[in-house]
Amino acid sequence: MNLLPSLRNWLPDFTALRTLLLNPSVDDQELEAALEAARQRQPLPVIWLLGKTQAGKTAIVQALTGSPLAEIGTGFRPCTRTARFYDYPAEAPVVRFLDTRGLGERAYDPDEDIQYCESQAHLVLGVMKAMDLEQEAVTRVLRQVRGRHPTWPVVIAQTGLNEGYPPGQGHVLPYPFDQEDWPSRLPADLSRALVAQRATLGTLPGSGPSRWVPIDLTLPEDGLEPTDYGLAALWAAIGAVTADDLRARLGADADVHDLLARTAHPHIVGHALAAAAVGALPAVGLAGVPAIQAKLLHSLAAIYQVPWNGRQIAEFLGFLGTGIGIAYLARLLGRELIKLVPYLGQTLGAVYGATASGAVTFALGKAACYYFRSVRCGERLDRTTLRNLYTQALTQGTALIRRNQPQESPHD
Repeated sequence: MNLLPSLRNWLPDFTALRTLLLNPSVDDQELEAALEAARQRQPLPVIWLLGKTQAGKTAIVQALTGSPLAEIGTGFRPCTRTARFYDYPAEAPVVRFLDTRGLGERAYDPDEDIQYCESQAHLVLGVMKAMDLEQEAVTRVLRQVRGRHPTWPVVIAQTGLNEGYPPGQGHVLPYPFDQEDWPSRLPADLSRALVAQRATLGTLPGSGPSRWVPIDLTLPEDGLEPTDYGLAALWAAIGAVTADDLRARLGADADVHDLLARTAHPHIVGHALAAAAVGALPAVGLAGVPAIQAKLLHSLAAIYQVPWNGRQIAEFLGFLGTGIGIAYLARLLGRELIKLVPYLGQTLGAVYGATASGAVTFALGKAACYYFRSVRCGERLDRTTLRNLYTQALTQGTALIRRNQPQESPHD
């Protein structure tokens, strides 16, 4: 690609950038091929859900993603005869969930599912209803998996705690199960069931870490507060046994406040990671990353339910200002210029292109959320606040991309 013939057109009013965002000059098939190559280069972290039907797997997926639309059986797509996967968010996923169906059902042979899931999984998440002691189907598969892959991390969620409560009793607060000795005020039947369930599984083979986490994820109409009882402990367990940065990818941290921002966050991360992967590849050229950014901004506008057209784009870019536009262009061109360095140019260009492309995409997304929220609520938009948000998000995005650089799988 001829890099600089249109630099004169990169005016302070972001004419060329606005054009790229509205009509990215990249062939759709070429971009999709590059995205597929990027996905191969940087596979998604995968959570393999192992549990009987009605064990609470859907509630866990919804709680981890913050998406009430995530539902096992509808959002999941088949990958074997009896297993299916769910990528979230669908258009630029940051995590994949695998669900094995049929556990405990008659004539179910799990070998095909195990073989597929073993080739994909980064974390095994067993799900057992706390008051259901018939878990041989689940424990057998867990033992088989750890026997074949002794270093794989396993987290086991014990769900539906309220089924062991006496009538009228609510959750024991504060959450007691992160202590070594459980308090005596826990319902005796529930305590016995939790201990018996753990004893049934026994000690898993291998040296990989494992955690048990009692949780109760309910609906507001169930009258149990909090509705996400034990979710923080589940996140802590996942964080303790895996280095996949899942919580930061899904936006479950304290700095992601309102519901729309929480919904938008994984979309921003997913597009930023995609832009980083494409930015490290020579196949698409300068238009590929803006094409991904254009898709992100259209997605965010849909989440906030605000119009996104030429006038809105011009206003948004105008609020960002000329200085940010120049920096954007410098980063966009930086990888191509670094490639001119003898010997190390390709490697350095790929690293710089990935980090710069991903970080700028992340920053644009976070700044756009502030813009869209202001438009949606009819609030006055402050230029300084918007630019500060962009600058802060650029630093956060850089750290995110560096944490998620492709590396060799830790599994055998």
